[in-house]
Amino acid sequence: MNFASAFTPARLEEALEVIQTKFLFAAWETLYATILATLFAIIIGLPLGMVLVAGDAKGIRPLPPLLMKLLNVIINLLRSVPFIILMVMVIPLTRLIVGTSVGTVASIVPLVIAAFPFVARLVEGSLREVNPNIIETAQSMGATPLQILLRVMLPESVPSLISNFTLAITTIMGYTAMSGAVGGGGLGMIAITYGYNRYRYAVLYAAVIVLVIIVQVIQSFGTWLAKKSDKRLKK
Repeated sequence: MNFASAFTPARLEEALEVIQTKFLFAAWETLYATILATLFAIIIGLPLGMVLVAGDAKGIRPLPPLLMKLLNVIINLLRSVPFIILMVMVIPLTRLIVGTSVGTVASIVPLVIAAFPFVARLVEGSLREVNPNIIETAQSMGATPLQILLRVMLPESVPSLISNFTLAITTIMGYTAMSGAVGGGGLGMIAITYGYNRYRYAVLYAAVIVLVIIVQVIQSFGTWLAKKSDKRLKK
């Protein structure tokens, strides 16, 4: 089928029916998977990023170099695997955890595995931006490494963390769209199954437009929240 024939009145009518009956639930599935995957990725990635900074050779609580090297290698390996391939690789683990490898809930497992190393690196970058003088002041006052992390470095890096977590959310949402190619749910599945595979390109483009709008809303809110939390902008 050529491109032009995909936009005939009959095809557009079919596409409109799909949009009206399936888009709302698919958008909810995309948001559901994105929010849960982001939450779990932050739960794992935040402390891991803190360890990467604090346990560095020049950190506030240096850890054995071999352990730090192992952590960095694992994170780099997970980040280097394309998401589509990662989804296939972790199918046994997905089935073990949720009982199936198909659907929105099943897609959360590979989403978390793909996202938490990315989040860890984002957290590491945010914490490394903290002014060293503030850390030295806290150390001179007798603060423990944990107190410095929780009461100094994390509060000081909140604006950067919010910006980076916003980036993580939009990236994970992009992953959810890709998961539709290998059994995931949401707008990605609608775009591929009902749009591309059935030559209803209007459905495909509509799904892309909805995803773009959602990403723009999330990005705008994240940017606003980061600015509101930045103490430097209030002076």
